[in-house]
Amino acid sequence: MRKSIVAVVGRPNVGKSTIFNRLVGERISIVEDTPGVTRDRIYAEAEWLNMHFNIIDTGGIEIGDEPLLVQMRAQADVAIDEADVIIFMVNGREGITGADEEVAKLLYKSNKPVVLAVNKVDNLEMRDQIYEFYALGFGEPFPISGTHGLGLGDMLDEVVKHFPERPDAVEDEETIHFSLIGRPNVGKSSLVNAILGEERVIVSSIEGTTRDAIDTSFTKDGRDFVIIDTAGMRKKGKVYESLEKYSVLRALKAMERSDVVLVVLDADTGIREQDKKIAGYAHDAGRAIVIVVNKWDAIERDEKTMKEFEEDVRQQFQFLDYAPIVFLSAKTKKRIHTLLPQVLQASENHTKRVQSSILNEVLMDALAMKPVPSLKGKKLRIFYMTQIGVAPPTFVVFVNEPELLHFSYERFLENRIREAFGFEGTPIKIYARQRK
Repeated sequence: MRKSIVAVVGRPNVGKSTIFNRLVGERISIVEDTPGVTRDRIYAEAEWLNMHFNIIDTGGIEIGDEPLLVQMRAQADVAIDEADVIIFMVNGREGITGADEEVAKLLYKSNKPVVLAVNKVDNLEMRDQIYEFYALGFGEPFPISGTHGLGLGDMLDEVVKHFPERPDAVEDEETIHFSLIGRPNVGKSSLVNAILGEERVIVSSIEGTTRDAIDTSFTKDGRDFVIIDTAGMRKKGKVYESLEKYSVLRALKAMERSDVVLVVLDADTGIREQDKKIAGYAHDAGRAIVIVVNKWDAIERDEKTMKEFEEDVRQQFQFLDYAPIVFLSAKTKKRIHTLLPQVLQASENHTKRVQSSILNEVLMDALAMKPVPSLKGKKLRIFYMTQIGVAPPTFVVFVNEPELLHFSYERFLENRIREAFGFEGTPIKIYARQRK
C-alpha cells in the first residue's frame, strides 16, 4: 500500500527548502545514503502522528534556463500530478504577490487538498499580518516559521487530515508484482508491451492504487504476475522531458507496491548518474531487483561487448552486486524470454527463509574461516544468528557488544550467507543485538 504524497509548492524565496530541511531534521527519518549513490533531496520519507508519507521539495525541481514563470508552472504541475495534498507556501513578510496568485490559479484547477502555509511569521506580533492571505481562497492560513520551527505541528495536523483512505487490498499472496523504473526514454513502455505481447495471456487490466496507473495482470507457466505501469505520463512536452527528477517520483510510487523492481538501463546511451539515483531508492526500499539492459540491438557488439558492459554495470552499481543483469531488446523481443525467470527467482529469494540450525552451521564455518577481529582493544563474541523476517531477508546476530560488529565483518557474513543459500536478486539486512 503506497504512502500518501505531500508536495511543498510556492514561488521562489518563500522558504520551501528551509521548511523541507527543518522537517527532515526534526520530523523525518531518511534511510541512510547507500555508498556510491548520489542523492537529490527532492523527496524524503516522513512520519507525523504515526502516519507515514512522502514529502516533495519542488524547489529542487529545475528546468535549466527556462524563464521563471515556466519554472514555477513546471514545479506546480509536478506537484499537482503526483501529490495527494499540497502545501502552498507564501511569504508572510511580503504579502500576496502576483507570482503567488499565478501559483494559486494553477492549484485551483487541481481539485487537490491545499494547505496554505504563511512562512516567516517569526513572532506573535506578525500573526496579524496573515489575514490578507484568506484572499487566496484556500481557507485558513497557517502561520509558520522555518527559521524558528514555529507552527509546523499545526500545519502537519491539517495536512494529514486530508490523506486519502487506502483500504488494504485483498490479493493472492502468490501473485508477483513487479515494476519498471528508470530514466525517461530508456524503453519502459516498450518493455511492458513486449512482455505482455510475448506472454499473450492477459487476465485483466485493473486500476492500481496509484492515481493514473494501470496494473496489468497476466499468467506465465502457471504463475500469476502483475506489471505496475510507471511509464505513462499524463503530461508530455519539453518541460516534462527535461525534468529527469520527475522519474524519481514515478519510481517511488511504483516501488512501494512491488515485490520486484526492474531497473531499466539504456544500452545505447549508457549509464547515467540518474540511473544510480533511481536504483538507490529501490535498494533502500529493500525490494528485490533485476537490472535490465534494454536496447541491446542498438549497439555494435562482438563476443566481448556483453562482458565489458556487465563489468561496467557492476562497477557503477556496486551496491547492487546481488542483482542479476538481463540483456534484451524490447524492440526486437530478442532475449525477452530470459526476463521473467529472473523476476521469479528474485521474488522467491526475497521471501526465502532459512532454518536456524542450518544458518548457525554456516555461521560457525564462517567464524572458523575468518576469526572475529578486535576493535579498540575489545573482542567481539558472536553467539548465534537467526532470521527474523523476509522481503527482504533479515537476520539478527546475537553478540556481546553490538557496536563491535564492524561493517566489513558484517559484509563478510552476508557473503557467506549468499554463498550458502543464494539470495540472488534480493538485498539482505543484518542487525547486531546484545545477548541478554
